[in-house]
Amino acid sequence: MSKWALIIGGSNGLGLATAKKFARHNYKLIILHRDRKIELEQIHQEFQKISQTTILHHFNADATNPEKRRELLVKITECTREDKIDILVHSIAKGNLKPMQDSENITLNNSDFQLTIDAMAISLYDWVKGLADYNLFARDTRIIAYTSEGSSKAWKSYAAVSAAKASLEAIVRNIALEFAHLGLKANCIQAGVTDTKSFRMIPNNEILKDEALKRNPNKRLTRPEDIANVAYLLTLDEAKWITGTVVKADGGESLR
Repeated sequence: MSKWALIIGGSNGLGLATAKKFARHNYKLIILHRDRKIELEQIHQEFQKISQTTILHHFNADATNPEKRRELLVKITECTREDKIDILVHSIAKGNLKPMQDSENITLNNSDFQLTIDAMAISLYDWVKGLADYNLFARDTRIIAYTSEGSSKAWKSYAAVSAAKASLEAIVRNIALEFAHLGLKANCIQAGVTDTKSFRMIPNNEILKDEALKRNPNKRLTRPEDIANVAYLLTLDEAKWITGTVVKADGGESLR
């Protein structure tokens, strides 16, 4: 049987680096992403490179939309045929980066929190539930979600994303508990500050970057490839007893 990895949010940043890593280890890939037409040419170039080494199916659709999710589950079933999903990676970066208080700018409201938490946290549960209902999980599927130090620290304009990351970690813990009877293992990887497209959208991200470099004993930022390597480690047989936890992969950045 072929091994399959499903990556939700795999067109750039951590998700794309993870897709490349799994492709090098002979996983067939299904990548879900949501990108504008203007960005698709470059994204498809990256996908074409991956396709040279493994089978890749990719769908540009809103994976957080319930109707689209049902359609995608049918497509995934068709792609995998008799095979199952061995790895599920959740790497959605879709949220509001507004301040709570600001005299000049628009501020966060209730719907901003709901959209962000739904996309970056609750959608993981929706996908786990959907894949389980469609009997698409292998017996030893590894579920990996990407979180950040922002789940427990405050930064202006990061409140909605911070709340989403904290929720994501709680959801992962409960997935590890309540889906254990299906053989699922679920973990978060806490990445250090990584210079990705989504990171550059955070207001005053240059300050965050400078502070991270000062704190990190290895004197560099985390790279997407660092996180992809840790994701792969969590898929090995030797890691099957690791579940329901947050694995830090930040080069020591959070030590101080």
